[in-house]
Amino acid sequence: MNSQYRRVLLKVSGEALKHDNPDRVIDDAFTDEIAGAIGECVKNGVQVAVVIGAGNIWRGARQGRGMDRCAADNMGMLATCINCLGMQDSLREKGIPSVVLTAFDMPKVAELFRKDKAVEAMEAGKVVLLACGSGNPFFSTDTAAVLRAAELECDALMMAKNIDGIYNKDPNKPGNEDAVRYEEMTYKSILNQGLKAIDLPAAALADEVGIPMLVFDANDPVNIAKVILGEKKPGTIVK
Repeated sequence: MNSQYRRVLLKVSGEALKHDNPDRVIDDAFTDEIAGAIGECVKNGVQVAVVIGAGNIWRGARQGRGMDRCAADNMGMLATCINCLGMQDSLREKGIPSVVLTAFDMPKVAELFRKDKAVEAMEAGKVVLLACGSGNPFFSTDTAAVLRAAELECDALMMAKNIDGIYNKDPNKPGNEDAVRYEEMTYKSILNQGLKAIDLPAAALADEVGIPMLVFDANDPVNIAKVILGEKKPGTIVK
C-alpha cells in the first residue's frame, strides 16, 4: 500500500506511553505496539519523524509550588529524551532502524538535531526521534512538533491523542455529554474559540506555516498506521 504522504511528523503524548499502567512510567507492551505501527508506515515508504511529550514523567504544571519556570521546562525537555530512548529500544526490538536527535547538546546520549542530518536519516529509512522539544523553555512539545514538521518539510502533522479528535468542549468533563466533535476545522477556529485540544501557540504557528494537522485517537496504536496509510479517516482534520 502506498500512502498519500511522503513524510510525516507523528506527535505522541507522554501519557500515551504510560497507557493504563499506573505502576510504570513506560508501558513496554503498549510502546512496542506504537513502534510496530510506526514500522508499518516505514515499510510502506513513509518517512517518519516522532516527537514525544513528557507527561508520563514530568509536567510543567507541577511547578505550582513556585519552581522557576525555566527549570521546570528544562526537566520536561530532559524527560522527553528518556521517552525517545525508550521508544528507540522498542523500535530496535522490532528491527526498525532509528536515531535520536536532541534539541540541545547531549553527546553521550544522542546526536544534536540538524535538519540535513534528520532528512538524511529519514531518506535512509530510519525513524527520527526528536527529543528535548524545541530546546527552549515556555514552548510545549506541541509547538515543537509544529516547528520540526515545518523545518523537515513534512506533508502533515499527526497528533496522536488520548481522545478521538477536537471537540467544541471537553467531552470528559461532567455535564459536557453534548460535546460535538469536529470532522474538519481551521486553525483560526481553534484560536478564536480558545480550544485546548492543542496548545494555542502551536495552532498559531501551524496556521502561519500552512501545515495540515490530523488529530486522532491513539489508545489503539493500530490507528497510527491506519491514519498515516489512509486506511482510516482521522478524528479531526485541521487546515
